[in-house]
Amino acid sequence: MAASPLADPAPAADTARIIVTKVFVRGLKVDAQIGVYDHEHGRLQPLVVDVELDVAASHCERLGDTVNYEMVGEAARALVAEGHIDLVETFAERLAQACFADPRVTRARVRVEKPLALAPHAAAAGVEITAVRA
Repeated sequence: MAASPLADPAPAADTARIIVTKVFVRGLKVDAQIGVYDHEHGRLQPLVVDVELDVAASHCERLGDTVNYEMVGEAARALVAEGHIDLVETFAERLAQACFADPRVTRARVRVEKPLALAPHAAAAGVEITAVRA
């Protein structure tokens, strides 16, 4: 006699194993002293920042179980407070490194846009980097 498909139920939902949690911040706006040109020195320019973090986390019930995305905003504002940065690449790399301060972060993708860089001819220009924990 063949077994009924109903006799062998699907695995319970609690057997799923989460291998990566993605924590992200999209559209974070900060004003920064940034740029290599003379007209960019001594003034603030808007940046729009997107960050996506891969976090080694399997089960989250409390804030302490994962990376708090507020940390991304705090790190970006701290970088801006340090003073002038020549390149958006430098800002992106420093922000990624700040995210690795939490040992659970295994990968960081940071995108930084300068909305005024090519205005009015383009909506934005910028850079996106991906960094992995060494």
